[in-house]
Amino acid sequence: MNREVSTNKQPAQESGAFGIDPIALEVFNYRLGAIAEEMGVTLCRSAFSPNIKERRDFSCALFDAAGELVAQAAHIPVHLGSTPLSVRAAITQCVIQPGDVIVLNDPYAGGTHLPDVTVVAPVFHGPRLVGYVANRAHHADIGGMSPGSMPLATEIYQEGLRLPPVHLLRRGRMVQDVLAIFLANTRVLEQRRGDLLAQVAALRVGQSRLSELIRRDGASRVGIAMRALQTYSERLMRAALRRFPTGTYRAVDYLDDDGEGSRALRIAVTVELSGGRARVDFAGTSAQARGGVNTNLAVTLASVYYVFRALAARSIPANAGMMRPIEVKGPKGSLVNAEFPAAVAGGNVETSQRIVDVLLRALARARPLEIPAASCGSMNNLAFGGSDPLRRRSFSYYETIAGGAGGGPSGPGCSALHTHMTNTWNTPIEAIESELPVRIVRYNVRRGSGGRGRHAGGDGIVREIEFLTRARVTLLTERRRFAPFGARGGGPGKRGANNLVRHGRVSALPGKISLTVEKGERLRVATPGGGAWGVRKRRH
Repeated sequence: MNREVSTNKQPAQESGAFGIDPIALEVFNYRLGAIAEEMGVTLCRSAFSPNIKERRDFSCALFDAAGELVAQAAHIPVHLGSTPLSVRAAITQCVIQPGDVIVLNDPYAGGTHLPDVTVVAPVFHGPRLVGYVANRAHHADIGGMSPGSMPLATEIYQEGLRLPPVHLLRRGRMVQDVLAIFLANTRVLEQRRGDLLAQVAALRVGQSRLSELIRRDGASRVGIAMRALQTYSERLMRAALRRFPTGTYRAVDYLDDDGEGSRALRIAVTVELSGGRARVDFAGTSAQARGGVNTNLAVTLASVYYVFRALAARSIPANAGMMRPIEVKGPKGSLVNAEFPAAVAGGNVETSQRIVDVLLRALARARPLEIPAASCGSMNNLAFGGSDPLRRRSFSYYETIAGGAGGGPSGPGCSALHTHMTNTWNTPIEAIESELPVRIVRYNVRRGSGGRGRHAGGDGIVREIEFLTRARVTLLTERRRFAPFGARGGGPGKRGANNLVRHGRVSALPGKISLTVEKGERLRVATPGGGAWGVRKRRH
């Protein structure tokens, strides 16, 4: 029998006990959120890699003195729902003093997958610890068995450098040994140095702005506001959950495969809703796979919290209070709560999307006229690298490619955008071609790929890349076998397709593959469309 991990939160006290008026509370909410946003601007403008400065694959957040989430910027859902576990690991495993910065990426210490590197720093007011600032950024190469560090691995050791919580800075001084180890495990050293230092710079901005707020309003009042915001979010989430009919709702969906021979990997969920609380249980989900589509519990939590926040009738400040009314159970050793040393590179990006799909399918049974059809259901991960003869240096690149959003009760799904657990931007053609020995020969909306129905699904896109030198390529994609489903009788979205164009001949590629391409060969990725909502009305 599988053991289970539960995340049952205890109710907080009523916000009225804090004695802070609603207007002041709203001002504090925006002030704290603005700090996280400014951290993000600093990180984006300081970073070296296209993945961070162009695609914006990073997230920033603030935490209270206990390590509980207080505010976050509108960045990446899969990062922000899981970062609290990394912060908790940092503050429980390290002694943190003023001027310190902790770095980690271990998925088994609250991380997501190895390329996502988290940095955490304390904020002191005199001798008093008042909170933490943190950010997480996806580094486009952190070692491992293939460029881009998104390999088809069977254990985490193959995926790259794994850092437990360790000091990157002590009392403001760089720990050179840790930095040297980090840089020794990447194919693109200068990018990694620049991106990591940009993360530290963002922490400095967060510390400075939070300190300014404390000097203005006092440490006690800021602390009271943090707790009041968490209580406010808890009350809003409870109210949102009460809008659902009391009952038990179930659904099942499947991953295409794990890239290692296992197909139709089952994700099952049971959602119990009652009295302003939700209990989400993934019993019946497939055991963890040999291939790297496993998730740790942090990613599963992030996916669940995202869904319930997205379905709320009004905006809920994203903090620890929002999570308290939601209990999540995942069987140990399953796809949604994998045990060490399972490979997890694809779980963060692909399995998280399927968790969202299956939850929406279950909750559609409770509120069928409000839940949209499935979106494209894949981040369509592409990583490649090699040696650039023109620039005389190694290169490594990673991106996710957009798809179609599901149609909903209020209208059709949007085309050519990132959905659900990713919130990244398009990587401009100019940025790719200026940095890498490739040429983008095709980039267009994949017309007709959205499902047909009363409200059509959004269309995916086609991205075709010509390689100007030999390279090693990895694809981690989904919805190549199981199409994004429609809702209320709407049709499914078109499945994605991966192809290699070699000497004018087009060859189909599987959804998950690592291969070597030669100069002049082209990779074509056609992403899935979203499912449609409702049956199309007949014309009389």
